[in-house]
Amino acid sequence: MSLTRRQVALGALAAVPLRGGRRDRTLYIAGDSTAAQKYSTEAPETGWGMALPFFLRRGVKVANHAVNGRSSKSFVDEGRLEVILAAIRPGDLLLVQFAHNDEKTADPTRYTEPWTTYQDYLRLYLDGARSRGARPVLATPVERRRFDVDGNALPTHGDYPAAMRALAQEERVALLDVEALSLALWQRLGVEETKVYFNWTDTEQDNTHFNPPGAIAVARLVARESARTRVLAPRDVVRLRDEIPTSWITWPEATDASDLL
Repeated sequence: MSLTRRQVALGALAAVPLRGGRRDRTLYIAGDSTAAQKYSTEAPETGWGMALPFFLRRGVKVANHAVNGRSSKSFVDEGRLEVILAAIRPGDLLLVQFAHNDEKTADPTRYTEPWTTYQDYLRLYLDGARSRGARPVLATPVERRRFDVDGNALPTHGDYPAAMRALAQEERVALLDVEALSLALWQRLGVEETKVYFNWTDTEQDNTHFNPPGAIAVARLVARESARTRVLAPRDVVRLRDEIPTSWITWPEATDASDLL
C-alpha cells in the first residue's frame, strides 16, 4: 500500500520526540525583498523581517533567509530551501511569504502560475518543514502601496493570495493573511501617510519596499496574527501595543557581495 504525502509528513511528525519546558525555538523566514535583511548601502530600505524580533520574546529567535528578488521557485532552485532544511529543528517554525516575484511572467526563472506551479513549489516548503518535525506557516504577500483616484487601497497580487489561502486550507497549515491585513492598514493610513511607511526618499518613490516605520508596522501585523492564529503562544509575543523606536532598526555592513544578491 502506498502512502500519501500527508501520511508521510504526519508519520515524520509523530516520530519526533516531544520536548518539555520552554526551550528556545527558531522562526525561519523564507521570502523576498519585502522581508529580507538590508545592509548599509540599502538604507533606509527595511525588510519587515528585520523588525520582527522586536515583537518576540528572547526564547524565539528569527533566522531571516529572505532574499531580494526571489520567488517560491527561484528560492528552491538556488538551493536556499535546502539550507534552511539542513538547519531547522523539531519544534521550529518555517514562515513562507512569496508572490511578488512569482508574478513576473517574463522571467521563466521566477514565474509561477498561481493555481498550479505556485502551489506546487509552496508544497515543497510545507513537506520539507514537516519531514523535519518543524511547523510550516504560510503568509500571504504583503501589499504594495497602490490607490485609485478615490483613495481606495488596491490589491496588486492577483490570484496568488487566494491560491495560498486555498493551499493552506487544503494542507491544514496555519495561514497569516498579511495581504488582507496590510491592505486594510494602507486603507486606514491613506494616500499621503503611507508614503512614510514605504521607501519614499528624495531620490526614489518605491511603493513596494519599506522604510523603518513600514517594516515595524508589518512586523507587528505578523506577530499579532501569529498570536491570534496560535502559531505562537501569547507569551511568545511582546510589545504589540508599544511604540517601537525606528532607531532600533540598524543596517549592518555587508560582509561580502553575496549578501547583496
